[in-house]
Parts: sequence; C-alpha cells; structure tokens
Amino acid sequence: MARTFKWFFIMLGLILVAGIGYFTYSFLHFANNIQSRPETTKFGGITAKQIGMTEVYTPPKWEGKQRVNVLLLGGDSRGLKKNEIPRSDSIMVASIDPVTKKAYLFSILRDTYVKIPGSGEDRINSALAIGGPNLAARTVGDLLGIPIQYYVYTDFKGFIALVDAIGGIDLDVEKDMKYKDSEDGHEYDINLKKGMQHLDGKTALQYVRFRHDALSDFARTERQRKFLQAVAQKMQTTGSLIRLPKVLNSIDPYIETNLTTTDMLKLGSLGFDAKTEGMVSQQIPPSELLVEKRVGGAEVLTVNRDKLQAYVKALFEGRDPNAPAEKPQQNKTTTSAGVNRATESNTGSTASYKK
Repeated sequence: MARTFKWFFIMLGLILVAGIGYFTYSFLHFANNIQSRPETTKFGGITAKQIGMTEVYTPPKWEGKQRVNVLLLGGDSRGLKKNEIPRSDSIMVASIDPVTKKAYLFSILRDTYVKIPGSGEDRINSALAIGGPNLAARTVGDLLGIPIQYYVYTDFKGFIALVDAIGGIDLDVEKDMKYKDSEDGHEYDINLKKGMQHLDGKTALQYVRFRHDALSDFARTERQRKFLQAVAQKMQTTGSLIRLPKVLNSIDPYIETNLTTTDMLKLGSLGFDAKTEGMVSQQIPPSELLVEKRVGGAEVLTVNRDKLQAYVKALFEGRDPNAPAEKPQQNKTTTSAGVNRATESNTGSTASYKK
C-alpha cells in the first residue's frame, strides 16, 4: 500500500511538472511571436522620417507601481495593398490602478478630430495609418492627458479567433441588427436577432461592428465596451485558464504588441486581480463635451482637450466628472502673535511623455 501511494505521488508530480512546462512553453512561444520587431511588424517599419517627425516617440516605461494604460487597436485590413497600413476601426484604452485594482475602459470615437504629432489635424483613427501604433499611442495619450505605455493591435481574424478560442460569449443582443457588406463576398454581413444568445467569433464580430442606426458609432462603441467586459470576465474563469495554451496559439498570428515577456507577466497578473465587475466604462469624448463640426466638407467630432482631461482625471479619482469644479477654500490659521491669516492651497498634476 505504501509503495502504491509513493508511485501515485511520483506520477502526480510528473503530471504537474509536465503541465507547468506546457503552459510555460505556450506562453513564451506566444509572447515571442506577438512582440513587434522591424522584420516582422505589420506596420511596414514606420520611421520618423516617413511621417515627417524630427524624433521617434518611445512610449514611457511602466515600473509596475503607477497606473498602466494599454491602447487596444482593432484594424480592418481587408483590401489593403502590400505594406499598406489600415486606419483603426476601433480604438480603446484599458487602464488599471495597481494599488486599488480598479479597472477603466474607454472607447474613443474614431471621428474625433485631433492634433496628430508631426501630421497636423485629422480624425484620430488615421494616426495608426500615418505612423503606426506608437504614433496612435502618442495621439491618444495627448488627447486624454495620460501616458500610454503599451499597445495591442489585432484585426477581424484575430478577434474571431479569440472569441472562438474561449468558447464564445453569452450576451443579450439589444436589438435586431442587419447590414449587407459587399466587401469579401459578403463574408462579413451582419444579421443578428434581438435577445439573449451565444455568440461565436463571427457573430460576435457582427455585434461589435454594427453601427447602421440612428446612434451610429456612439452605440457601436458602447457595445464594444459591453462585449469586452464580458470577455474579460470570462477570461478570469478557471475554464478559460485551463484553455489558455489553446487560446494563445489561436490568436498569436493576428496580434502585435510592444509588451515584453516580462511586461506580459506583470500585466497578466494585475489584469487577473482587477475588479471587472466594478469596471468603469466610458465613451470618449463623452456626449456632454463633444461638439459636431464640419471640416473640409466632412462631419467630425471635436472636444475641448483641457475639459476632457479634467473629466478623465475626475473618473480616476472617483469623483463625479460632471460636478461643478470646487473653488479653492481659504483656511484660517493663527500665528503665535494671534494674527489670523488665510492661505489657499491648490494642487494639480500633469501627464508627461518621453520623446
């Protein structure tokens, strides 16, 4: 009997070691494949000279103690020529405070008219096509007033592969959605019915792409945040963790990022601890701050950058971003001579970038 137990524990130990080795190999293989390199990048080795900038923008380092901000870029690469870079079909920022573990998810309206460093003014979704993901990160960071340390880029195929690899998502589709897309022989037509249903990769893509109604991109970005929150919650389940090697293997051909292997480990641990149930989800610019304008005959969205950055700062601090700004208060103090003096205190902070 003792010998039986001994061999049982030996076999159990071997299985655990093999399992850990398999997970480790899968992760390292994935991390190595998706890291951006000049010889493998999907963005044609963009240089500062090509985009008319005098210096290369390098995203700031994340030390693990301060807030981390990750730019999530979704591109539509259909019909592009070789080395041609797509505009970003969707732009989102995931932000996590490593101290409070509070998570924030911002979706940025792609018609937001902004300053693109080295390239004048344009819609924000053109930054990726002009200068690749680093320029897109710089542009988004300048708009929000926060440093964007990392980016993750994928396209339609990568999105489909991810959703299928985690077994799909159960979601309440809020309305009938129908749209015919002649690109690629109607492969990406949209045809969803209202109600609770299980979405696989292709139907999930239909859900997050639909914008052919009165609210257009406003409703679309809300659906994207709703869906991504559902994905984040499912990824934290035990079943998804067990399937992790399969998930990583399925999506690595379609992902590109500037995250190093070490960064992925730190961020993955933080992401698993983040409170997805209490995630703050917000459209950028918020409806109360955006202004519709015509530029060159086209409809665009503009926003006062200072007001927007104050709005984002209030969200991070847990304050109501729509509440009136507090006036500086005067504090009376008494000196040893018995003379009352009034002092004012007003503090602020700014986000900085490395260039």
